[in-house]
Amino acid sequence: MTIRIIRLLAREEAVQLCSILAGLRFDDGRKTAGGSARERKANLQITSGHPDHAPLALKVTEAYTRNAEFNAFAHPARIRAPMFNRYEAGMHYGPHIDAAITGAPGAMRADLATTLFLSAPEVYDGGELIAEFSTGVQRIKLDAGEAVVYPASRVHQVAPVTRGVRIAAVTWIQSLIRSDTMREILIDLQRVLDAAEAAGDHDASLVLTKCVHNLLRHAAEP
Repeated sequence: MTIRIIRLLAREEAVQLCSILAGLRFDDGRKTAGGSARERKANLQITSGHPDHAPLALKVTEAYTRNAEFNAFAHPARIRAPMFNRYEAGMHYGPHIDAAITGAPGAMRADLATTLFLSAPEVYDGGELIAEFSTGVQRIKLDAGEAVVYPASRVHQVAPVTRGVRIAAVTWIQSLIRSDTMREILIDLQRVLDAAEAAGDHDASLVLTKCVHNLLRHAAEP
């Protein structure tokens, strides 16, 4: 599967972080959009230039770093400090694709993108993340503290917010495994390996462990 939804923060942690962000001054989101995407982007954001950004960004980055499910799915080599987005009623971000190289200075390749939903879904209407994945077009609106991880190569958009305020954290990952297909194979192998270990099948577990690590040796790009 090309996307993964994970519980990154406890709901209470996410709501608390959202409350802190709600009291801060956001900048015009068009400042970080390039080319024609600038015309499609109508939101507010807090980025690394904001005086309150660093401690809040660190909290989110550390949550990704310690999340076993995220690490097994993404095989992260680098995680960009997140950007916090705010969408008020009428705001949206039309169809666009993320830049392949992001985070200058210290540029990195953006293999995966993530959206961490911070606003509780009942406090706003609209605001779904919409993208076409291998399973078809999906409209994603998650609980506070849940995050979706997906290939940054997909055209996606944020639907207009029609009521309330949607606050989320978005960031990008350079994976040790550049290929989406190879990451999916590794995920499938790990799933079967976990099942073999749970069943106590030590012979199968050993062979599958060998396959996983040798495939990593072949595919990883540190």
